[in-house]
Amino acid sequence: MTVIEGIEGIEETAVADLWQETYARASRDVYRAVLLDLAASDPRIFAVDTDMGGLEDTFEAALPGQYVNVGIAEANLMGVSAGLAADGLVPFANTIASFAATRACEQVKVDIAGNNLPVRIVGTHGGFSAAHYGPTHHALEDVAILRTLPNLTVVVPADAAETEYVIRAIADTTAFPGPVYVRLGRKATPLVHDGPYEFRIGRADLLRAGHDVTIVATGPLPVCEALAAADLLAGRGIAARVLNMHTVKPLDEEAVLTAVRETAGLVTVEDHVLVGGLGSAVTELTAERSPCRVRRIGVPDGFHDEVGSERELLALAGVSAERIAEAAEEVVRHAAQGTFER
Repeated sequence: MTVIEGIEGIEETAVADLWQETYARASRDVYRAVLLDLAASDPRIFAVDTDMGGLEDTFEAALPGQYVNVGIAEANLMGVSAGLAADGLVPFANTIASFAATRACEQVKVDIAGNNLPVRIVGTHGGFSAAHYGPTHHALEDVAILRTLPNLTVVVPADAAETEYVIRAIADTTAFPGPVYVRLGRKATPLVHDGPYEFRIGRADLLRAGHDVTIVATGPLPVCEALAAADLLAGRGIAARVLNMHTVKPLDEEAVLTAVRETAGLVTVEDHVLVGGLGSAVTELTAERSPCRVRRIGVPDGFHDEVGSERELLALAGVSAERIAEAAEEVVRHAAQGTFER
């Protein structure tokens, strides 16, 4: 199903069409297909499931000996996955993001991170992507919680294609011998690229060049809104650099510090509470290494009782292209004035 490799000789327009056809799907669907493809040639790879739906019809049907369903028991999911990893296997633990970070946090901390085991925790329904279920299914604090755990890599792919890059990369336990958390959404989201590109965990993806201000975004819709904001700013005479910071831990410090040197300041964007997520990671770095103007766009602190689509709740929270553009203009204006005030 992949078009990431083996496309030499194909015309550019054909590549774009194939890319769209392959990846215009939910990230979780692409993840399941890629996981099955990898496991078919690597018996160490196991899918450890929590009655999530989807894997039993595909992965279990094809590879029943590499599939374990622990039921709706997320703490047990992490313990079983840790045991498999300790025995030399490569378990992919599948659950909902909010359950991985909160209900099973102790087991992630003690069993997985504490032993630096190669468990790949894949949390779907990240951020507001399950907003139609109400606040019990909002996963707005998972990145904050999990990036504090030692040894744990935290990755938030921007779209379905990037999901494939991530899953193929972390299947390599030589390159990634420790635990990884991958945060996915629920429904299909727009594609960021229209063909293969250079991807590496831990290195930001430069989506748009710009010398006036830098927008640093993570996650599917935040990245889309960041690109839309850059278009708005271009119409206002401001050239915005856009970084897709798919890896929140380890953060690409070089990309951030280069942006600090070369632009007036930063705007961070995320589908996550403002406490502890990407914005916090960026400001922790800049405060210590290179103080600069930063505006953080994310979900305000508090519980959000509204029910709606992911886009609707993000807009209510102020995560929108217009708000990002306004924040970027503030950064540029205060840089010109030599002030840090809002």
